Amino acid sequence: MLKTPKDTDFNERRKAALDAKKALLDKFKAKPGESDPAVQARMAERQARAEARRAKEEAKRLEAERVRQEEEARRAAEAERKRQEEEAARLAEEERQAQLAKDPIARMIAEQAALMGARKRGGRR
Repeated sequence: MLKTPKDTDFNERRKAALDAKKALLDKFKAKPGESDPAVQARMAERQARAEARRAKEEAKRLEAERVRQEEEARRAAEAERKRQEEEAARLAEEERQAQLAKDPIARMIAEQAALMGARKRGGRR
């Protein structure tokens, strides 16, 4: 069966509103303060999680820095290796040129070999 709404007058409605406000105020006042052990435990847990998160972020940052430094060192070593190879090739070419300058017959043979190689590749005839 359906309930019928009460006929309430203004004073009853006003009293109900005041009671509801008072109930809300009592509920708010009943909340535990900062000195409550449960609140302190939650705050400590929250602080511990924040510290753990900061430590994890710091470890991640340090790992990224280490990887960046390793990559930079690898690139520097690769550049040095390439420079040394180019220097060795340049010195070998200078040595070959010096030998050819000393020996005219060897120079003619080298020139003929270069021409033959160019002809086989379809170059100058």
